[in-house]
This record gives sequence, structure tokens and C-alpha cells, in this order.
Amino acid sequence: MKKLLSLACIAVITCCFASCGGGKKAEQTTADEAVAATTEYTLAEGLPEANLADFPVDADGWITIFDGKSFNGWRGYDRADMPKAWIIDEEALRIKGSGAGEAGAPDGGDIIFAHKFKNFELQLEWKVGKGSNSGIFYLAQEVVDQPIFISSPEFQVLDNENHPDAKLGKDNNRKSASLYDMIPAVPQNAKPFGEWNSASIMSYKGTIVHNQNGENVLEYHLWTPKWKELLDASKFSKEEWPLAYELLLNCGGENKEGYIGLQDHGDDVWFRNIKIKLLD
Repeated sequence: MKKLLSLACIAVITCCFASCGGGKKAEQTTADEAVAATTEYTLAEGLPEANLADFPVDADGWITIFDGKSFNGWRGYDRADMPKAWIIDEEALRIKGSGAGEAGAPDGGDIIFAHKFKNFELQLEWKVGKGSNSGIFYLAQEVVDQPIFISSPEFQVLDNENHPDAKLGKDNNRKSASLYDMIPAVPQNAKPFGEWNSASIMSYKGTIVHNQNGENVLEYHLWTPKWKELLDASKFSKEEWPLAYELLLNCGGENKEGYIGLQDHGDDVWFRNIKIKLLD
């Protein structure tokens, strides 16, 4: 494991400096507040990686990274094994609903395809049970003891009609195919729970396009002033979540690449026909 960034010492120095002033405000600073303000993190190292040469490629360059038969290339986020709550059901990757929330069940957890991608187009199909919530992550880093969404944009996967998150956020930016909590998918063309939806995510030199059921529903550009504005207005703002802000502002890390991930939100969700094309 490798520690990349730490402002903990800065927090300590700041706290000590304030204490020297003897002010009442300094006395109110708690240890919890100091932890909340930190941007210290550690990236996972030494975990298994997938070899793309082991996966079939068609004549158009599409690499099948899940064929409906095995977990080859997949593992849990920040772990070497596959969480037992994930099964193969009807040739689909299925997370069995636990009701325990985000990666909350002992045998659950988010999963990744264990190879970092930079410029790519991802295609898959998904469906949800009634009232279910999940997500598709991309350009994710593996941050020890932190959730996957702290470093990764999220293509929202949701039962829009029956999950309360659809009514939260702003301007429907938590509905299906939206960039979660930042940009709404327009048009909102998701199919009802129990029906298969197609999804596509294109990432090319910072340009991101979400497609749902054959229609492009949003486009945005990473590492730009507009990207910073989106973060500032979201739950991942510097004021609300400094570590998430730091990681997402520099999405993809130093090499502008990361993992594809699927979310365990404690609900029944299926993913199938997962393939990717490299755009380098």
C-alpha cells in the first residue's frame, strides 16, 4: 500500500496555532472535525489484475469482459476475492439484495473488473428489482478503507418510479443514467424495474458521454473549470467531503485511468453482456 497525500500534519499545525491564541473557537475544534477535513488516503497495492489478452475480442475490437459464465477478471473492490453475494444468474452478474445499504452486508461489496482503462467505450445491459439502486463506476481508484464512489464518476442505475433517491438531488440528477448528483440524464428513458436497459459510457481524453437505451443522455468534460463547478455544487464539494473532492477533481489519478466498477447498494440488480473497446 502506498500513501499518496496527507494534510493531517497541516491540520495538527493549524489546530496548535489556533490553540495558542486561547480563543473559544479553537476549544470547540474536535478530533472528529479534524478527521473530516483530512485529505489523507492510501491506494491499494498488490491485488490481482486481469490480463486483457485472456479475453475474447471480436472483429470490431470489442473485448468481452463478462461472458455470463465466470467471474474471470472480476474481484471485490479493495480486496482479492469476489464477494459471495455476487452470483451468476441467467448469464448475468447479479448482486443479491441484502437490504443493508451500500456494501453493507458481510458477504457483499462493490466489485471491479481488475484492469485500468483510460480511453474506452463500455457497453452493457442492466435491470433492477423493484425499488432497487446501483451504479456503474469508471476511472475508479482503489482507496483503502474508502468507498469506490469517493474517486469515481457514477452512471446511476435506479428504479426511478420506486426508489426515493429519484426524488432527491437536483433536477433529476439522481435518476437512471445521470452522472450521480451532478448532471441529469435527458431524456429520461429508463425502462421499468424487471426490464433490461442498455447502457454505454464513452471516455475519451476527458470527454464523457452516457448513453441509455440507444440515446445519448448527457456529455461532460473532466479536468475543466466546468467539472470543478459541478463538484462544488454536489455532495462531493470541498466543504462537505474534502477527500472525495480531491480525488474526483483529479479523476483517474496521475495516469488519467481507472477501474470499471459495479455497485452493491443492498438491492437486487443484474448486469450482462459487458464489453469494452479501447479508444487509444
